[in-house]
Amino acid sequence: MATIKDVAKKAGLSVTTVSRFLNQHPYISDDKREKILSAMKALDYEPSTVAQQMRGIKTHRIGVLISRITNPFFASLVDALEVNARKNGYSVLIIQNHNSPDEEKNCLDLLKKKIIDGLILCSVESDKNVIEKYQKYGPILLCNTSITSSSLPIVRVDDETTTRDAIRYLISKGYRKIAYSTGGSFEKTGHGSRRNNGYVTAMNEAGLTIHDEWIFRHMHTYKHGQTIAHNLQSLVQNNRPDAIFAGSDEVACGLMSTLLLHGQRVPEDIAILGFDNLPVAEMLNIPLTTVNQPIDELGRISVEFLLSLINGQRYEYDSALLKSDLVIRESA
Repeated sequence: MATIKDVAKKAGLSVTTVSRFLNQHPYISDDKREKILSAMKALDYEPSTVAQQMRGIKTHRIGVLISRITNPFFASLVDALEVNARKNGYSVLIIQNHNSPDEEKNCLDLLKKKIIDGLILCSVESDKNVIEKYQKYGPILLCNTSITSSSLPIVRVDDETTTRDAIRYLISKGYRKIAYSTGGSFEKTGHGSRRNNGYVTAMNEAGLTIHDEWIFRHMHTYKHGQTIAHNLQSLVQNNRPDAIFAGSDEVACGLMSTLLLHGQRVPEDIAILGFDNLPVAEMLNIPLTTVNQPIDELGRISVEFLLSLINGQRYEYDSALLKSDLVIRESA
């Protein structure tokens, strides 16, 4: 890895001059500035990385990457992560990728530049090879998300089993035409694939047909829930589902409000099942049946695990603490 001496040699300048430039000294001529910048680029030199590694300094800051803070689940998860980080003397830098690999790379570069000591990924858009190569700059932990065939440490609930059990519950209540909403593309791998597998397994076990027009892809927000409701309304009466797994409480809220506005009855005409058990779930006019996620435990275990990686210590946790359960209310 390049040092400040390498930059000085490459630029044909003294170490003192380069040091002054890095410390934003006002009296550096434009030609010297250009030489230094050119040398830094050629050597792939990251000043904060080198400076802090030479001094062995930790920032006592961790990064947390989410898709968007306006998602109520991520807002609750970030709160749990921040509370537990603060208890351990760390601050949290929150970054949103807005489902963009480029924004995600900017976040990963924070590790390379030693702006953070470690990174918790709660949302993933990049290929595993892109992410894994950044481990040489600091530990990376997956929280409630996954990357196929990745060696990255992970803390998550078993949402495949949980989704399967939720669909089984709907089937046990007599529902047979069950629609499904996912934040991903409903593929065997990638975003949401574990929940997809749980849905498909339960439907296949019961010998029920999965209709493509009842699969709603890339659904994340309240407005997306409204879109699903309008799409359901556009189906002919005898081709409408009698239940739907909404994928999140946020989507379920948009779905329910729009269906009720158009005179549909919940659960008589269609049952709605959410995921997350956010506070709003029990505040609705028709309280939402949903899957409870142990957000506080996700936050605590993820932070403790990452800090152990930062400090080179072994860490084990009881996976039973991350068990999800179905909260039965009136919507299904």
